[in-house]
Amino acid sequence: MIRSLLVAACVSLACVPVTALACAPDALGTSRTLVLKREGAAYGTAQHVALALQPGEVVLTFDDGPRAESTPPVLKALAEQCVKATFFMVGDNMAKHPDLARKVAAGGHSTAMHSLTHLNMTQLSPEAQLSDLKTTQDIYAATFGHAAPAYRFPFLAESPTLMETLKAQTITVMSVDLGIDDWLADQTPDILTARLLERLKAKGGGIILMHDGQDSTAAALPQMLKALKANGYKVVHLEWEK
Repeated sequence: MIRSLLVAACVSLACVPVTALACAPDALGTSRTLVLKREGAAYGTAQHVALALQPGEVVLTFDDGPRAESTPPVLKALAEQCVKATFFMVGDNMAKHPDLARKVAAGGHSTAMHSLTHLNMTQLSPEAQLSDLKTTQDIYAATFGHAAPAYRFPFLAESPTLMETLKAQTITVMSVDLGIDDWLADQTPDILTARLLERLKAKGGGIILMHDGQDSTAAALPQMLKALKANGYKVVHLEWEK
């Protein structure tokens, strides 16, 4: 029965089960991996179609890093729970912290682009948008040795120019299903955990937007991961065809 459900969930996707032999029995873990095709699709119900997830499944994504102060504790919290995530990195931050960016990938996490300096693409000329993308792509390739498979727009402000370009280059556009507003001031672990659970209850699962560039997120992540486990949520990791 479980096998048939997973097969059904992987229409147009390759689906890879995840084993976690080294994980503690009480760790949240990563239940499975979806391998997305490089076909320029767009996902996230805030703006696009849903990923092929089952009820109670979540995809953890982090924006704006890498940042020296907050990305390492995020990686530590994920490692302690044997959880894999996707990091949408800002080009300037990759250039400033290439070793930290590569440490993210070395931890088994997926990496993708989040523009060069986090400008709103809809407020730039088409030429400036394309230049921003090209420079970010060059930094990403220099950092990781391969082309970026995916892109998330800053502020989720998608522009027709880049949407067309990304599709033509078969780069996935990844929106979100829910966020936790961890960029707001004075966000404690209790506040962020409660907000995460409230919004997950309303949505049933999906792509979660967080920010590894925020100290509050790094501080709250251990508690949030334990809350996901306690409430029966399953983590799905995203990868892309080579």
